[in-house]
Amino acid sequence: MKLKPLQNNVLVQRLEKEERTASGIIIPDSAKEKPQQAKVVAVGDGAINEKGEKVAVNVSVGDIVLIKNWGGDEVKVDGEELLILKDTDILAIVTE
Repeated sequence: MKLKPLQNNVLVQRLEKEERTASGIIIPDSAKEKPQQAKVVAVGDGAINEKGEKVAVNVSVGDIVLIKNWGGDEVKVDGEELLILKDTDILAIVTE
């Protein structure tokens, strides 16, 4: 199944990373915070402003972004956990 977000919604997949303490102990999932980095999977067409003009979303599919910890709605698609959020819940695009 494929999802196409509507308006200014963005579909992302959180990027998990294995966390270890300085001594090498792996931190279990239940003790971890949700990761703030995510990969953009799909982007909506943009919202309509009060003048009736379409305002495009500022991210593209494949971008790595920083998102708010508790924003968006979690969805499960084909066994994958994804997150749908507003473009305003994206804090930054990660560039290297």
